[in-house]
Amino acid sequence: MSAPTSSHAYGIGLIALIVGMSATVVFYTSFYLPESLAKPSVSDHILHPEEEFFIIEIVPGAVIEGNENYVPNNPTVLLTFTNNVKWINNDDTAHTVTPDHRHADGYSGDFGSSGVLKPGDTYEFLFTEPQEVHYHCQPHPWMKGSIIVEKSRF
Repeated sequence: MSAPTSSHAYGIGLIALIVGMSATVVFYTSFYLPESLAKPSVSDHILHPEEEFFIIEIVPGAVIEGNENYVPNNPTVLLTFTNNVKWINNDDTAHTVTPDHRHADGYSGDFGSSGVLKPGDTYEFLFTEPQEVHYHCQPHPWMKGSIIVEKSRF
């Protein structure tokens, strides 16, 4: 005949389980999660480049296939000098700045305008690490551009 099981053993096991789960949740929310979401440390010179903005213009008539669109179209910008980039829509049609493939900067996050840029609208992005990004206009896929970000030699 087997011995009857004690309800105290089940109660102690349940309390141990609750304490263990609570400790896991506290660790995850207090230490792991904030550390994993923290932005990397970036030099103040990169966060505040010498030039306020490097301008890329979406030129009038850019919507017409074969015309110039993003000017300059394939610039190289330098960290600490020209890495804060602003796209200005000077066309009379709405456009986007959409990465060809999902792209994120370690500090600034996802690259790409969050919607259409109506005429006169701007999109700004602060690049904080060397990279090359290819982009296009979502409604007008023939409009293509790219930007190369390099470390400055100074």
